[in-house]
Amino acid sequence: MKRGFFTIMSAQFFSSLADNALFVTAVQLLRTSQAPEWQQAALVPMFALFYVILAPFVGAFADSMPKGRVMLISNFIKVAGCLLMLFGTHPLMSYAIVGLGAAAYSPAKYGILTELLPASQLVKANGWIEGLTIASIILGVLLGGQLVGPVLAPMLLSFDCPLITTSVNTPPEAAISVLIFVYLIAAWFNTHIPQTDVELRPLPKRMVSLLPDFWTCNARLWRDKLGQISLAATTLIWGVAGNLRFIVLAWAGAALGYSVTQASALQGVVAIGMAVGAVVASMRMRLEDGPRVITLGIGMGLLIIMLIFIDNVWVAAPFLILLGALGGFLVVPMNALLQHRGHNLMGAGRSIAVQNFNEQACILVLGAAYSLSTGLGLPTFAAITAFGLLVAGFMWLIKRWYAHNLAQHRAEVEHLLNIARNDNLHG
Repeated sequence: MKRGFFTIMSAQFFSSLADNALFVTAVQLLRTSQAPEWQQAALVPMFALFYVILAPFVGAFADSMPKGRVMLISNFIKVAGCLLMLFGTHPLMSYAIVGLGAAAYSPAKYGILTELLPASQLVKANGWIEGLTIASIILGVLLGGQLVGPVLAPMLLSFDCPLITTSVNTPPEAAISVLIFVYLIAAWFNTHIPQTDVELRPLPKRMVSLLPDFWTCNARLWRDKLGQISLAATTLIWGVAGNLRFIVLAWAGAALGYSVTQASALQGVVAIGMAVGAVVASMRMRLEDGPRVITLGIGMGLLIIMLIFIDNVWVAAPFLILLGALGGFLVVPMNALLQHRGHNLMGAGRSIAVQNFNEQACILVLGAAYSLSTGLGLPTFAAITAFGLLVAGFMWLIKRWYAHNLAQHRAEVEHLLNIARNDNLHG
């Protein structure tokens, strides 16, 4: 791997670390203020909101300037969201602003991989970036849990800055103050990301003109007989992964009586499984192997349902590791294949924006459905069961869709797989 790749990894690690710690902190902030549970569940779709709204524009924005500069700007937007949360803006609105920064960050983060590395290294690069992202999830949720917990929170609140009076009076507010500095560390790494030789594409004078271009790119990827399968699968996987963060917190509270600090450790357990699955996939799977792992997605949905029968942490831990491992093993080859098809069809930034639009729309819809069900009084276990059935059913439909493509368009599908295979060998 080129040296610049590891600078990108460092920037991604600290930015993702803060994102995940902030989620746990925001949940605790809402619980401290006695907010209803549906607002806690709504944090997930609120984070996804700007991914969906701004999807037609962030891809072009990422392609209009060096990717490192895009990532730097995005981290400062996240800092602004933290400051709003710190000074009294409703956590749902503030967290949406952090989501705005993440929406701008993602096309640059993934797009620079296709600019910096050959196709033959994309699966390995995705294994690295997903593995490191998952490591940041593990440490992030643990960090967030500890920052609002009974040990670190009093220490942070007792810190007195000379000559400066602040409004930081609660554990969540103290945690947010710390996380601002973590985002600034990520921003420092952003300033050291190398520029590539890829030609920049200036933004149009009329931003509204990007709408038809985005929908054309979206339709092009959905029409591609291989791209549509990888896009559908990754959309559903990330929809599940995004909402699983809160589902694990809710399940741990209902089944084990855990606090946010205790439950955050179980989120880390899921992430450990995802890291293991991602690393194994990066070593064993090739670019053209993505469609072979679709069946694992059905297993993910069924495992989510089985979660409701577990009330012992020693059973839950290995179970959650297995659940995470299935997701990690599934997402790496599918993500790499999707990036490859998107890069060939429309360019890195735009293809990642299309991918993010679909994935975050799935997170938003699934999260809104879960939040609505809890708001209407559906018990936690019933909501989790419905969620798992929905996941397994849709992944089964994707499997049938790929089988249909092979039956009706075998020559085209095999041709696209051969392109991926050749690029993997000679890229």
